[in-house]
Amino acid sequence: MSAPVRYAPDIEQVQPDEAETIARLNEQFDIVLDTTAEDYGHAVRAVHAKAHAILEGTLTIDADLPPELAQGLFATPGEHKVILRISTNPGDILDDAISLPRGLAIKVFDVDGERLPNAEGRSQDFIMVNGTTFQAKSADKFLGNLKLLARTTDKAEGAKKALSTVLRGVNSALTAVGIESATIRTLGGAPNVDPIGETYYSATPFRYGDHVAKFSLAPVAPALKERTGAIIDTSGDRDAIRRVVRDEMRSIAGEWEFRVQLARDLTRQPVEDATVEWDEEEAPFVRVGTIRAAAQDSWDEARVADVNERMRFSIWTGLAAHQPLGNINRARRDTYRHSADYRQRVNRCPIHEPS
Repeated sequence: MSAPVRYAPDIEQVQPDEAETIARLNEQFDIVLDTTAEDYGHAVRAVHAKAHAILEGTLTIDADLPPELAQGLFATPGEHKVILRISTNPGDILDDAISLPRGLAIKVFDVDGERLPNAEGRSQDFIMVNGTTFQAKSADKFLGNLKLLARTTDKAEGAKKALSTVLRGVNSALTAVGIESATIRTLGGAPNVDPIGETYYSATPFRYGDHVAKFSLAPVAPALKERTGAIIDTSGDRDAIRRVVRDEMRSIAGEWEFRVQLARDLTRQPVEDATVEWDEEEAPFVRVGTIRAAAQDSWDEARVADVNERMRFSIWTGLAAHQPLGNINRARRDTYRHSADYRQRVNRCPIHEPS
């Protein structure tokens, strides 16, 4: 196996029009934010607005990692408190019958080291989805998708449910012949799986100290793995996912592996094209830690209010050693901040990084 790629600033290729693209992305996100704030009387996130579970747990960083894995947060063995927020992707709060990709945001507490620019506090955030790649190669390509989603935000939910049923059938047929479509999944064709059994991926690359990597979180507790691929019946309950997960996590002690995939060839594992899946045979995922969450109420009202209303997650909150890389990630720096600032202003509720 080839040696891991060494990080250097010139592995990124910043395009001259990126600032303009980011401004246009924020304009489209404002359509989503304004529409949902007016409809709900309360501002919600521009993406991943609907949470299904909030869990507290502990990240234990493995001891005796080899030098290429003992980097950044993972350079020092030990334990850190974590918060996990399970969600679906859109910026409006939809009926669970509209089946969409699952999202997982992780906030790791009490992290020491040089921070990314404007990264307050001492936390390290990871944001993942249950898919290995991003839906668009670059931010300007994503802008086209976002324009479509912005125009349909919180409109014709019945039509969205019908479309989701059709797209699930299309997605199943394509999957059967080995074809994956991130666009179909994003529009409502994702299988309506139980989120606690899913494996989650960063989908985009990051600096990993001296190297370049993607991240993943995979279930290892038998009770979680039993739910992998399990379909949730959403008929008659617009919040079925929340109810099912709450029932499950009251008795399940969750355990997941936190894994790192080191890039070994930038032509095969590119930084600037987020639609390319990094072949695990060429660049395998390797465990660097374990997240454990004791059985608990995954919809505890006080915790939900604290996380949903007074907390933000951003891939740009964390260590310089885990700098987000590539065009998509550079665009996410300002758009995530833009969404959080909007919520803070409209709801008149300050958002601070936990101390």
